[in-house]
Amino acid sequence: MTVNEFVLSNEPFIRFGFFLGIFAAVAVAELLAPRRLLTTSKASRWFANIGIVTIDTILLRLIFSGAAVWMAVVAQQRGWGLLNNVAVPHWFAVVVSIVFLDFVIYLQHVMFHAVPALWRLHMMHHADMDIDVTTGTRFHPIEILLSMVIKYAAVAVSGAPPIGVIVFEILLNGTSMLNHGNVRIPLGIDRIVRLFVVTPDMHRVHHSVFPFETNSNFGFNHPWWDWLMGTYRAQPTRGHVGMTIGLNQFRDPGALTLSKLLIMPFVGAPGSYPINRRGGTPESQ
Repeated sequence: MTVNEFVLSNEPFIRFGFFLGIFAAVAVAELLAPRRLLTTSKASRWFANIGIVTIDTILLRLIFSGAAVWMAVVAQQRGWGLLNNVAVPHWFAVVVSIVFLDFVIYLQHVMFHAVPALWRLHMMHHADMDIDVTTGTRFHPIEILLSMVIKYAAVAVSGAPPIGVIVFEILLNGTSMLNHGNVRIPLGIDRIVRLFVVTPDMHRVHHSVFPFETNSNFGFNHPWWDWLMGTYRAQPTRGHVGMTIGLNQFRDPGALTLSKLLIMPFVGAPGSYPINRRGGTPESQ
């Protein structure tokens, strides 16, 4: 059995192993060097957030049994996509596919902020009143399913090789947990690291209650897309310690239980956050 065959046949276990390892590492870092004091019950938040990712995982495996890598295998077998129809080294195809898929996820993220109906799904992620490693796993099940459909299309069009898709998925999940981590990184180090990877301080701006800050720093993995597309914001207006996390319309922790989060898109108010709505300066809050 080749390395590729081993990775493909054990994809769920490999991804789960990386998930647990990165989750544990970030959780320990949060205990050792927290960036902010938590304002709500950690036990309640973790129960809801971990419950959501458990539901997401079960639904994905039931509906998309092979995840995005399955589409990569099918595309490779049938000659779909650009990278399956041009002569390039395999390593190059892997790198290009990772960068391309990351850009697609950036665009998807912007779309979920721009379209009011999609924002209703995505606002469950932003309604978390604290931000830590579990926030990086907290996405509404319908949003997760729609995201998988988008990944399927992106993989089929690009012809991303299976190994590239697996590496991308591991990086996406890992960096999502990392950049949501409540971890203090010295500013000098942060300035260097965020040249290559979205850091917790960079992404935390995106979870501000101010819409003009919420609608910035959309990247999960690479910071380059925010720079190129004009959506980069270096720091929050009120600083990382003074900023308020979450959404203005959801400030009651008792209303953010697992069951209420799942119905939030259908009964909750979207507020002034969708990109096509005006407002959001500090003076207007």
